[in-house]
Amino acid sequence: MLMEHQALLLVVDVQGKLARMMHDSDGLHGQLVTLIRGIGLFDIPTLWLEQLPDKLGATSEELACELRQRCQPIAKAHFSAWPNAEFRDALTLSGRRKVILCGIETHICVYQTCRDLLDAGFEVHLVADAVGSRTEANRQLGLAMMQQAGATLTNVESLLFELQHEASGERFKSLLQLIK
Repeated sequence: MLMEHQALLLVVDVQGKLARMMHDSDGLHGQLVTLIRGIGLFDIPTLWLEQLPDKLGATSEELACELRQRCQPIAKAHFSAWPNAEFRDALTLSGRRKVILCGIETHICVYQTCRDLLDAGFEVHLVADAVGSRTEANRQLGLAMMQQAGATLTNVESLLFELQHEASGERFKSLLQLIK
C-alpha cells in the first residue's frame, strides 16, 4: 500500500492550448483538480513541470491556482523530465521514491518520464484518469506501455483512499467532500 510519507505527486505539462485539445479535456481537468486538492490533504510534496512554457504557454489556470500553493513550475525542454537537473535535484531533495504521476500527453511526456523514473529505480503510480492525450487510443496505448514497463495503474479515488487507509477522522470527511 502506498503511504503518504513515501510519495510525491508529479504533474506533467498540462499547458496552454494543448491542454484544451486533450480528449475529454474538461473531465481530465476535473480529475486533476480533485487529485491535487486531495494530495493537499496529506503531507505529500508536489513537483510541477512545464514543457517549453515560452512556446506552449502556462499551465491551465485552474491547476496553476492549486499548484502555486505548493510549489513553482520547473521548465523543461526534453519530453522526459529526467534530463532536467532542477527536476532531479528537487526529486532527490524530497527523499521520496514513490512517484504519483499525472498530466499530458500520456503517450509522450508522461510515458518518457515514467520510463526514466522506473529505470532510475523509482516506483511509479500512474493515475489513469488524470492523464490525457489528444486521442483516447493514444491515451490507452500510453497506459499499456507504462504498465508493461512496470508502473502501477490507479485512479484518483483509489489513490486518495489508499493514502487515507481508514474511514475516520477529519481528513476522511474532507476526502468525502472532495470526491462528491
